[in-house]
Amino acid sequence: MKLFYCETLNPRKACAVARYLKSPVEFVRIDLGRGENKTPEFLAINPNGKVPVLQDGDKTLWESNAIMCYLSDVAKSDLWPHDGRQIDVIRWLSWNEQHFTRHASVLYFEYIIKPLFGIPAADAAVLEEATKHFRTFAAVLNTHLSDRKFLVGDGLTVADFAVAVSLPYADAAHLPLSDFPAIQRWHDRLNEIPAWREPFPA
Repeated sequence: MKLFYCETLNPRKACAVARYLKSPVEFVRIDLGRGENKTPEFLAINPNGKVPVLQDGDKTLWESNAIMCYLSDVAKSDLWPHDGRQIDVIRWLSWNEQHFTRHASVLYFEYIIKPLFGIPAADAAVLEEATKHFRTFAAVLNTHLSDRKFLVGDGLTVADFAVAVSLPYADAAHLPLSDFPAIQRWHDRLNEIPAWREPFPA
């Protein structure tokens, strides 16, 4: 298997799961700054021109959540459960895309990605709006995590890898994580996992 990635949020999820599962993948770094994701060769495997992408023989799969679930199935892991928890995992994956990381990723892009390319950050109103929405949905997540160790059931699932993906960048992205102690405790627990702390190949 080959996993095409760069060091941004969505590839982080897929790479962390691959390393956690010790999946037999070859990591292939795509340089976005050089436009390697827009070459005809890359667009042939993902017409969206984005990473991550997983190739497994004749099968090509894009979208990070799908890749996480696929890698879990290949490894016969419970990260992507096939029982009553599965619906709850889907709920959190959907909620995250529509709400939590949706707004966290705005701050991540404005404070971290734009400076890499010398692009000025958006005006204060855009940043204030994103922070307001982040706080709204962080409060929902904080309440859910107040009496549990993981998002779904009693163990780690792909939902944890997905929903927490912006949190390692909290300081640089100005995410007000200190206001949400249950989220902080949850992320501290994830940081005990080497593959989460260092998801990308050296």
